Amino acid sequence: MIDRTDTKVAAFVFKGQLAETAIERLETTPRPKGELTFDDIALKVGLRDLDPDAVESATKMSAVYIAIASFENMVRDLISTRMFEVKKANWWEECVSGEIKKNAQRKMDEEKRIRWHKSRGLSPVYFTEIGDLISIIQQNWPVFEGIIQDVDWLRQIIKTVERSRNVIMHSGELSLDDIERIGVNIRDWIRQVGA
Repeated sequence: MIDRTDTKVAAFVFKGQLAETAIERLETTPRPKGELTFDDIALKVGLRDLDPDAVESATKMSAVYIAIASFENMVRDLISTRMFEVKKANWWEECVSGEIKKNAQRKMDEEKRIRWHKSRGLSPVYFTEIGDLISIIQQNWPVFEGIIQDVDWLRQIIKTVERSRNVIMHSGELSLDDIERIGVNIRDWIRQVGA
C-alpha cells in the first residue's frame, strides 16, 4: 500500500518529468535569430563558475519563479486589458489611487535615470507591487466582478502567492507543500479567470 508521502513524492517526480519534457521541447524549437536560450544566458552569467549546490537549488526553484512571475504578469495583463476595454485609454490616470500612481511613478522615474539598464516595462501597471493589484481591482470592482466573482477570493489567491513570491525573489527555497500550494492557487485562478 502506498502512503500519502509516497503519493506526494510520486506526483512531484511526475511533475518534474513533465517539466523536463516541456523544457526539452522548448530547447528543440527553432528560435528567432538573436534570441537567447537558457544555455546562452547561463554561459553569459557564469553559472558554471558558481557553487554547484547553490546552482542546483536555484535551478529547482526557477520553475517556481517562472510560475509566479507568469501569474503576476497575467494579473497585470488582465487589469490592463479589462480597464482599457471598459474605462478606455486614460484608465490609469482616472481609476487608480494616488498612492499607487505615486509609487509607480517613483519607480518609473528611477528607471529613466538609470539609462544603462533595461526598463521593466512601458505601462505603469508593471511598476506596481503585487499587493497593489488587489487594490486596483477592488477600487474598480464593477469592471472585474463578472470575471473574478469575489474580491476576498482574489485577495486570498494573491496573498498566498505573494508569500512564496517573496521567498523566491530573495533567493530562498520553498517546501514541497509551498510549491503545491502555489500550483493549486494558480490553477484556481486560471480556471476562474482564464489564461
